[in-house]
Amino acid sequence: MTKIALGVTSSIGIYKACEVLRGFQKNGARVQVVMTRNAARLVSPLLFGSLSGLSAIVDLFEEPVSRDVGHVSLAKEVSLLCVAPATANVIGKFAGGVADDFLSTLFLAARSPVLVAPAMNEAMYLHPQTQANLARLRAMGVEFVEPEKGYLACKDEGWGRLAEPQAIVREGMRLIGRTKSLKGKKVLVTAGPTREPMDPVRFLSNPSSGKMGYELAREALARGAEVVLVSGPTSLIPPPGARTELVTTAAEMQEACLRAYPGTDIVVMAAAVSDFRFKDVRPRKTGKAEVPSKLEIERTPDILALLGKKKKKGQLLVGFAAETHDIAGNARKKMAAKNADLMVANEVGQGRGFGTDDNELRIISASGPVHPTGKISKREASRVVFDHIEAALEKKRR
Repeated sequence: MTKIALGVTSSIGIYKACEVLRGFQKNGARVQVVMTRNAARLVSPLLFGSLSGLSAIVDLFEEPVSRDVGHVSLAKEVSLLCVAPATANVIGKFAGGVADDFLSTLFLAARSPVLVAPAMNEAMYLHPQTQANLARLRAMGVEFVEPEKGYLACKDEGWGRLAEPQAIVREGMRLIGRTKSLKGKKVLVTAGPTREPMDPVRFLSNPSSGKMGYELAREALARGAEVVLVSGPTSLIPPPGARTELVTTAAEMQEACLRAYPGTDIVVMAAAVSDFRFKDVRPRKTGKAEVPSKLEIERTPDILALLGKKKKKGQLLVGFAAETHDIAGNARKKMAAKNADLMVANEVGQGRGFGTDDNELRIISASGPVHPTGKISKREASRVVFDHIEAALEKKRR
């Protein structure tokens, strides 16, 4: 049975949390309520315990001795952490990484999707600090059911009223469904730059940080896929659950991709593979005086084109195109030349694309319009890309 953690904080909208709980139960979920101390002053934990059949958790240190570390074990058990209502205080804690009670500690330990339904006075909701906290959480991948405009506890009319329970439950169940949408699928993702050495201390490369590829691997895992991540040199920590293979050169990346390709359902080539390498690779450091005025280079293997030639029926191949001009036009040409099913184009240079935490993509299919994402975090962008991938897979099945 699906298990959900329902976080409840001290907003006047707390009475709606009972309906949220019941809504999840009607969808077949088991609900563990986690309350803040102030929430427990507004409504007794006994009420939530009676409704859920599980004792509501309030105090981080009031766990039975026989139980595993509470917030960690619960984080492993649940398919969703839903916080409804969420006060400005708890949103600020989440955004700042503060973990001083069970709920905020559970947030940091959560592996499941997180859904937050804010509820507060309009002035608090629209305050620049609250909006900055919300933006920070969105960039981390937290999803929201936006508050409504209506009659507030302070007797004002304005934004900040907790969304209706049905809307919260509907969005929560959608997120849980998404965690199973790629179950049974094998996904290969490439990420980061490659380095093509001249000698042991010099190389050709590019400014790719690998962040986009790592977020794509994380999103595929979140949707239930088995993930192989082939990564060039980065400073990033691979997402837990991915089988990660670290490579340096384009040739090594090609070998790793060819090994993983058989049986793969979806390939997402997000790596920024160096297009050229030195013809003469020297085994020891070359002194400045020994370096000729011209160094010969040659093309590296075109991994995307090679996989496009080997593509079998049912496989989906997604390429990335880093462009500085005619973004969509160049991406369409590459998609046709390399037999890709989708091409994700992004403008690079002048602080865009490479090395940043956000991206601005154009997602292009063989037929159909260009889908621009606007400027969004790479975490959010990974979601959009996989939404298009799943839509393309559905088309292939027809």
